[in-house]
Amino acid sequence: MTQPLCILIGAMGGEGGGVLADWLIDAAMEAGFPVQSTSVPGVAQRTGATTYYVEIYPESRAALGGREPVLSLTPTVGQVDLVAASELMEAGRAIQNGYVHPERTLLVASTHREYAVSEKAAMGDGRFDSGRVLDAAQRQARASVLLDMRALAQQHGTVINTVLFGAMAGSGVLPFAREACERAIERSGKAVKASLRGFAAGFDAAQGRVQATQQLAEGVKGLHELPARVRALPEPLHAVVAAGVALTTGYQDARYAEQYLDTVQRVLAAEQASGRDGHERLDVTRETARHLALWMAYEDVIRVAQLKTRKERLDRVRREVGAKPGEPLLTTEYLKPGLDEIASLLPPALSRWFRRATEGRTWNRGLHVRTDTLRGFLMLCVLRSLKGLRRRTARFAEEHAAIARWLAAIESRMHEAAALEIALAGNLVKGYGDTHRRGHRNLGALLDEAAQGAPAERLKALRQAALADPEGRQLSGVLGRPLVQPIRIVRRPVRP
Repeated sequence: MTQPLCILIGAMGGEGGGVLADWLIDAAMEAGFPVQSTSVPGVAQRTGATTYYVEIYPESRAALGGREPVLSLTPTVGQVDLVAASELMEAGRAIQNGYVHPERTLLVASTHREYAVSEKAAMGDGRFDSGRVLDAAQRQARASVLLDMRALAQQHGTVINTVLFGAMAGSGVLPFAREACERAIERSGKAVKASLRGFAAGFDAAQGRVQATQQLAEGVKGLHELPARVRALPEPLHAVVAAGVALTTGYQDARYAEQYLDTVQRVLAAEQASGRDGHERLDVTRETARHLALWMAYEDVIRVAQLKTRKERLDRVRREVGAKPGEPLLTTEYLKPGLDEIASLLPPALSRWFRRATEGRTWNRGLHVRTDTLRGFLMLCVLRSLKGLRRRTARFAEEHAAIARWLAAIESRMHEAAALEIALAGNLVKGYGDTHRRGHRNLGALLDEAAQGAPAERLKALRQAALADPEGRQLSGVLGRPLVQPIRIVRRPVRP
């Protein structure tokens, strides 16, 4: 007895999952097969995906003689023939929900990651282990086609749904030929040439005729020669320090990167001379270099304007919304600077005066800047141009004073295991606004303990507690005392 082909597609917004389902339906209808599809919309901010369910009865209507098969509107656990996922965690979601069966289901998925809000919001490294999903894909599916489809899509100037469709067709599960899929793409009339390129890339990759693109980024990165000062460092430091040099140069200038390298070399010399057990691994220098680069590239108003006006970012926005070359694109940037952000751009003395003058006041006016207009884009360009004055700002002085204290604490305990824990604690300072202030507070509490000679085990417990709870409750519990909170004085108008 003929059974319908059951296909479940998981895709995020903007990835063309609905278009992919339409292509499947069009190709099935051209072949004369009864077909039915439904979709369940997900929610925004990467907490869920829109799923598309398609059932194709692989027998022509002519052969059915007027009879109509009964097709389902929803997938059934263990009864899905093909699961297609545009991102690795969407494949994991389908596996977790039981739709991937080891005796029936072919899994076609991209191995790249789009991190969920819960992963990005974690104070520490909140990323889910991708290896667990890859292992489950190998165990739970009858067969699997896993490759970096985002990289292939970018390589061929198209959207990921085209590559996913090609991989589905190349897997051999669909009941119609490649040509039927390509004609469906042509009939849609949407970026046909680029879509066909992506389809062909996915089809060939699924059939093993092209090399997997997992190492595409690493291969491109290796084309660039390391700076001479980075090459002179021990090999275990090359990758981290090279990335740090690139970050600090783009953030400020070459002189700032030289300052970064001077600091790394100073810490390296201290570790090599320390005689601490395991110092030959250079783990303290490596972690210090990693967190130092990120801290030196702290986010301020200037940095935000710099990132929002980069050509790479503008090109990415056009690519994500599918804008054609020369096609107008209306963009609005939503900004909400506060009094603290304004004060941080002033020289230290003027900033202190401004903070005293505005103490207790709030200014939460949201700005909607139309950067597709000359006036709006020039506004961000003016903010970006303040980069040359950054070294004279209060924020620069505050951050580098805190960095100096952190580095001094590392060097003072370099002969102990505590040095590594202090270096790792640089990860506590991140983000902006209240998150950034809490990070400084938490790091300050840890450095106070380090200055009193706290052992590595206690410093590790403090660091983990600070990362586990952004509000500081767990850290306060480990410290055995409440954390010092910033005092906010609110001036209320006196009513007659």
